[in-house]
Amino acid sequence: MSAIPKPQSPAKTLHVGPVDWRRMVEWLQADGIISGEEAHRTIARCSQAESVQHPLVRLASVAMQRASDGKPLDIETLTQWLAQRAGLDYLRIDPLKVEVGKVSDTMSAAYAERHRVLPVQVTPTEVVVATSEPFITDWVAEVERQSRRSVRRVVASPGEIHRFTAEFYALAKSVRAALKAGGNAGAASFEQLVELGKSNKQLDANDQGVVQVVDWLWQYAFDQRASDIHLEPRREQGVIRFRIDGVLHPVYQMPMGVMNAMIARIKLLGRMDVVEKRRPQDGRIKTRNPRGDEIEMRLSTLPTAFGEKMVMRIFDPDTAVKDLDALGFSPHDAERWEALVKRPYGIILVTGPTGSGKTTTLYSTLKRVATEEVNVSTIEDPIEMIEPSFNQTQVQPQLDFNFAEGLRALMRQDPDIIMVGEIRDLQTADMAIQAALTGHLVFSTLHTNDAPSAITRLMELGVPSYLINATVLGVLAQRLVRTLCKQCRQKDEASSRDALAAVVKPWKINGSYRPYKPVGCVDCRMTGFMGRMGLYELLTVSEAFKEKVNQEPNIDALRRQAVTDGMRPLRLAGALRVAEGLTTLEEILTATPPLD
Repeated sequence: MSAIPKPQSPAKTLHVGPVDWRRMVEWLQADGIISGEEAHRTIARCSQAESVQHPLVRLASVAMQRASDGKPLDIETLTQWLAQRAGLDYLRIDPLKVEVGKVSDTMSAAYAERHRVLPVQVTPTEVVVATSEPFITDWVAEVERQSRRSVRRVVASPGEIHRFTAEFYALAKSVRAALKAGGNAGAASFEQLVELGKSNKQLDANDQGVVQVVDWLWQYAFDQRASDIHLEPRREQGVIRFRIDGVLHPVYQMPMGVMNAMIARIKLLGRMDVVEKRRPQDGRIKTRNPRGDEIEMRLSTLPTAFGEKMVMRIFDPDTAVKDLDALGFSPHDAERWEALVKRPYGIILVTGPTGSGKTTTLYSTLKRVATEEVNVSTIEDPIEMIEPSFNQTQVQPQLDFNFAEGLRALMRQDPDIIMVGEIRDLQTADMAIQAALTGHLVFSTLHTNDAPSAITRLMELGVPSYLINATVLGVLAQRLVRTLCKQCRQKDEASSRDALAAVVKPWKINGSYRPYKPVGCVDCRMTGFMGRMGLYELLTVSEAFKEKVNQEPNIDALRRQAVTDGMRPLRLAGALRVAEGLTTLEEILTATPPLD
């Protein structure tokens, strides 16, 4: 990392300790950055509600107008101003210039998190530490004593410190794990990535450095519990992002030459056409995680404005063997679901939007029923995870081999249990019904908002009500919500049972009430959440429900009958998890449809 210049201007104030937003407004006015009128307006707006945000973030959110030109003061401008007032240098953190291994050895993640500081450069005599609280210095002496170097403070925006604390320490942890597992491979690959970026030579997919970097990237993704790896070309540089718990996190930036070589290497391993960059391609790779388990990844490339983008979907082998409790089923729904899947024939539907965990639920269920005595066959688009106990087939649209044709072929394969990836049209629905009528248990998925909507969706496709009643056993609607990190969550004293009850009326929340709120630590990448759980709404088709399908097939009547039969709505399922302290009210309001 190039040397960070020493500050030129002396501090304008002798303030000591944390800065609150009111004090900052006074200073902005005194320095002529904002007018007196703007100061009054800002104080009025910020006084309306309490906030735990950093003062810089809070002031940036109200878009104060600069006195000189009327332009809004953004977070970067405000941070630069605060640095100047404190007599320190402003730094915009560049992750490519930070030697992660050295800075993580300077102080622990917990220490950096507690004091909200981040080492960004280490030399033989000096440690440069970024902070967004330039008047808090009680940590300096301890760091100087531990590191045996002098500390020089620089000011960076609180958002950058928050983000890069999670990234740098997670990265360092991955490198250390790789070092422990395989000599110096982890450190070498990380240093290779930095050095490759500095070189101007044309990189080849088989260069040793590129090979090591790709291996390191995968191990880092496994360590971070990523479900997807995105390699994205931008105008100036490439960006690596991981999807963790359903949310994308930027994890690294790199020169485009390095990213292109990495994509070429991965395409080579996935048996894809390395030269072809003008059209989308698909592929698969098998590798192993740090525990030695085999991991399968599905590859997809797409041409974009700045080059070829690649996404790798990671399929964790543990996913397909989770029990109902691990998936998030309540005892009430788990018992009813187990009774459904033990039925000898009929159709069981799983419904929800893309990314709601339908495939995981189906694979976990099929895995348990796939004994030596039964033939479990699937027709999928595409095959999500290879499972040895199933007979799996992939549709081939270019060969006119779709779900309906695949299902027709499966019927001649002496199946007991059939899984159809998705019912998309009347033809597929008809074949699924024929399979159920002839003594087979059929699982499939639909894209609907809730469980009762699956019945009306089948009617919209053209399936007669008497066939729905004759074959459909039940419908499971589901969503995924993030679960609170147990390392850093805190009791939410401001939350009340009444606020939770208000969103699930007329249902009541009985039992204990232990709400928590997210805080954020290095382990959860400063998000406050670690992992996800399912919320479920299980409709079972009773005789009374069949009468409604025949006589009154509107969604409201079907929903009321399903509730009478024991169905608990998705939002209620989420509210119960909030009361248990597993997730937050905001999460369930975002993920679940409202109660009518």
